[in-house]
Amino acid sequence: MRKLVLLALVGLGAQLVDGSLGMAYGVTSTTLLLAIGTNPAAASATVHLAEIGTTLVSGASHWRFGNVDWKVVAKIGIPGAVGAFAGATFLSNLSTETAAPVMSLILLALGLYILTRFTVSGLPKGNLGKPLRKRFLTPLGLVAGFVDSTGGGGWGPVGTPAILASGRLEPRKTIGSIDTSEFLVAIAASIGFIVGIGSEQINFAWVGALLAGGVIAAPIAAWLVRHVPPRVLGSAVGGVIILTNVRTLLRSDWIDASDGVRYTVYAVIWAAWAAAVAYSVRAHLAANRELAATEEPAAEPARV
Repeated sequence: MRKLVLLALVGLGAQLVDGSLGMAYGVTSTTLLLAIGTNPAAASATVHLAEIGTTLVSGASHWRFGNVDWKVVAKIGIPGAVGAFAGATFLSNLSTETAAPVMSLILLALGLYILTRFTVSGLPKGNLGKPLRKRFLTPLGLVAGFVDSTGGGGWGPVGTPAILASGRLEPRKTIGSIDTSEFLVAIAASIGFIVGIGSEQINFAWVGALLAGGVIAAPIAAWLVRHVPPRVLGSAVGGVIILTNVRTLLRSDWIDASDGVRYTVYAVIWAAWAAAVAYSVRAHLAANRELAATEEPAAEPARV
């Protein structure tokens, strides 16, 4: 029962992050499931089955708050579903000994990307208004869907920054559209895993716990997307993902590091993570002060 409550809290926290950043539900949840010894394919299947419900509620919430561009959802979601099914089939055919460190490497790379992206530059907001074309969104969806299934997450970390970097869609609509299109990806990945490993390896109580937490958080996250500082949140989440997956890799047969080496690496990661979060907080506060300074003169009455 305690494990189910923990999973529900993880689902709630992960969905708050995902709904605010457009990424990290799958990466965060899968990282925890791997940490407690779940089979990699079963972990990804569990998360994707829960995501069918969370992405449906999240998409509806984002739509209600005007955060969805349906043309983008269609152009990226359909190829994303194809890539997700292919990725699920690929992961299902790997042995557990091979899949666990492979998935941790993918998650580690995504965690490094999230930490670096949000610490260094936050969310880009330039070049709004230009259309996003199929020749950009189709291959992006295929790659993001494949990575999402094989890594237990990655739809958001791959898709959201790519669309934001194009500068053609405002951040809230990028996040809302990615979250909404993930519904198609979650369905396709779930079908792929059930075909590949069967349903007997999936703990549906865990699916329900993750789903319950995510459903509660989804409408809150859709509202918070306009208020939460994503730069700070992205740095914080990136650090959690990096630390947890480095731990998995250091304990794996690939490395099998000694206690001294592991604790030294953990200390370095903690120090770098704390510095990154502190930098993001300072950058966010500085940006707010700069914005307030530019608005203040206009608000003052003219002096004679």
